[in-house]
Amino acid sequence: MGLRIDPLVGGSPMTETRADFEVVAAGDVDEAVRIFQRDGFVLLADALTPSQLALARQGADRIVQEQTDAIALEKANRGYARYSFGQQVQHPEWAQLIELKPVVDVVTAIWGSEDLTCSGAGGDYSLPGAKIQHLHADMGDCLNDPEGRTVIADLPTPFIVVNFPMVDFGRENGATRFIPCTQRNRQRPPSLEQEPEWMRQSIIRAPAGSALIRDVRTWHGGTANVSAETRVMTSVGYLAPWFRRPGDNEPVMPRELYETLSERARKWCRSLAIDASERT
Repeated sequence: MGLRIDPLVGGSPMTETRADFEVVAAGDVDEAVRIFQRDGFVLLADALTPSQLALARQGADRIVQEQTDAIALEKANRGYARYSFGQQVQHPEWAQLIELKPVVDVVTAIWGSEDLTCSGAGGDYSLPGAKIQHLHADMGDCLNDPEGRTVIADLPTPFIVVNFPMVDFGRENGATRFIPCTQRNRQRPPSLEQEPEWMRQSIIRAPAGSALIRDVRTWHGGTANVSAETRVMTSVGYLAPWFRRPGDNEPVMPRELYETLSERARKWCRSLAIDASERT
């Protein structure tokens, strides 16, 4: 079963009712969409095959090594020992994530359309010693309504990110905590000092190779990594058919890699592909 809070009342979460998050079997699209629409995220089992997981780990390990060799723990871009991969869709280990059937079947069902846009691929990782991260959403208000009546929280899901654990996520290695039903909340998340204990315990224990499909507005935050392993998750992002942001999707994907994608995936990634005329 899944940890769930009752629907928002007056814009604030109510009480915790269950203790663990649900895991939906790959292929159970209707159930995955139902939970996503309720909670703002859903955990999908077995999204990656063993060979896909092995390739993803290979790429992630390579970039982790490159970045940690170049950037000291205290200068990591997400806090001490906590790093963001940045844009990595230009690498085949990440490009393989763009059109995973178990995932895109859910994403396209959420929007009722295949006319989406891939925003790229990346993820993050925390090394041993990383501290707890404050709760946050990955999207601020970008509507700029001149009358101030509508904010991004008022809209249907505009942006989905899918995270793929590269190792089994648990309490010891810095798994992410997610706060259900906050994707449409106009309030700001509480600070670490104000965060109630039940939110601190709202931790997803996700197995390697699963997929966490999430509305980026949902409140979440990493936990402390008190283990001896690096907690790594890769990701891919999709923008709704009706949603775009200026400056998104800088062309980074080599044409040779772009041409290996299916026709549908090429359509999703057309703004990410380097134009043939730009090659040197």
